[in-house]
Amino acid sequence: MLNKNIIGFAAYSGTGKTTLIKELVNILNNTGYNVSVIKHAHHDFDTDHPGKDSYEIRKAGSTNILVSSKKRWALIHENKKTQEPSLQDLVDLINNIKTDIILVEGFKLEDFPKIELYRKDIGKGFLYENDMNIVAIASDEKINISRNIEELDINNPQQIVDYIIKYLKLSK
Repeated sequence: MLNKNIIGFAAYSGTGKTTLIKELVNILNNTGYNVSVIKHAHHDFDTDHPGKDSYEIRKAGSTNILVSSKKRWALIHENKKTQEPSLQDLVDLINNIKTDIILVEGFKLEDFPKIELYRKDIGKGFLYENDMNIVAIASDEKINISRNIEELDINNPQQIVDYIIKYLKLSK
C-alpha cells in the first residue's frame, strides 16, 4: 500500500510540473517538512548536474530525490533489471528514509492521489475526466470542472501547499 502522505502531479509536457514542484518543495521545506520527490523519467538520464531537474529539486530543499526510468533509478542506483520499478517499489525505498511527504512527478497511470496541472495554451484536454485519482486541478484560468474536485491556481504555490497539507492531513 502506498504511503498515506503521497500526492502526485499529472500534466502534459510543457505545463510546468518541475518548476511548480521546486516551488512547493521550497515552501514545504521552509515550513519544516522533510520532503521527498519521486520523478518519473521516460528516457536515459544523468543526475545531479547543474541545470538538471534532479539537481534543481534537490537544491530547492528536497530531503531525497528519486528519479526513475526504465534504464535506471536514482537515489543513486543502477537498475540492472529490464523492467522499470513501480511507484510502489520506489515508495517502499523512500519509506525507509525519514520523510513527511512524498511528491510524485509522473506515474500518471498508477492509482494514487494526484493534482492535475492545466494550462490552456498547451492545447490539450483534461486528464481528470479519465482519472478518478485526480483530487484537484491547478489551472491558470477559471475552468468549469464537471466533477466535485478542488480548483486551485497553478500560479499560487502557497495555495497548492495549503491544499496538500489539508488533503494529506499533515500536522506540524
